[in-house]
Amino acid sequence: MMIRKLTSIAILALGLSTGNAVASGAEQHIEDFAFSFEGPFGAYDQNQLQRGFKIYTEICSSCHGLQYVPIRTLADPGGPSYSAEEVRLWAAENIEVFDAELDDYRPGKPADHFPVSNDPNAPDLSLMAKARAGFHGPVGTGMNQLFRGMGGAEYIASFLAGFTGEEKEQAGTTFYENTAFAGGWTAMPPQLYGEDVDFDDGHANTIHHEAQDVAAFLMWAAEPKMMARQQAGFIAVLLMTLMSVLLYLTNKRLWYPIKHRNDG
Repeated sequence: MMIRKLTSIAILALGLSTGNAVASGAEQHIEDFAFSFEGPFGAYDQNQLQRGFKIYTEICSSCHGLQYVPIRTLADPGGPSYSAEEVRLWAAENIEVFDAELDDYRPGKPADHFPVSNDPNAPDLSLMAKARAGFHGPVGTGMNQLFRGMGGAEYIASFLAGFTGEEKEQAGTTFYENTAFAGGWTAMPPQLYGEDVDFDDGHANTIHHEAQDVAAFLMWAAEPKMMARQQAGFIAVLLMTLMSVLLYLTNKRLWYPIKHRNDG
């Protein structure tokens, strides 16, 4: 499969700020994807993360790095959950790391991190799902953020699936219409066309599904400990609630004789 390269100008289209529009007047449309990890009790779908990782490996990794993500986390519970041997083989076959002691490159190991971006102008995707904000915040009371998240995964999926097929040339640069990009036109060409990757679990590989799967993987890359954090937070809330009830009852018991000493 031919790996699609992004040009330096096109990289900017993924957007590190919402104001980098190349045209004005188009309304931004962010689709509300039904991700399994949304909400205070959400959880990552292991099969979806594996599909998204395969898309990243075969399409995105040619330009974009994940320099803040250790390769070994691919085997962690709550993530793609590959076996330790699968992670070791993948690292050895797909990653090269410069070793200063050897003064040469060596095959990657699970203890290494994913490489940095091959193109210096290509943004690293480690925290992209948290850097972007879709329609859920940060505005208002924050309840949408609590129950549905920031919407970064929705933005990424909507952007990748938002190309209409329309093109125009301006100042010697070709722009592509995208319904999720602020301004409506971006210099980044479409990266997903549907049936780009064959999934091991036989899942549908339309543009919509591929965009959702790789966005879910990038959300995990940005929040690999989300499920453990949610579990710890839930236990903390229960303990605080129990403590509040005990303190309230203790307070009533201690003050009851004083408040009622003149009764009767």
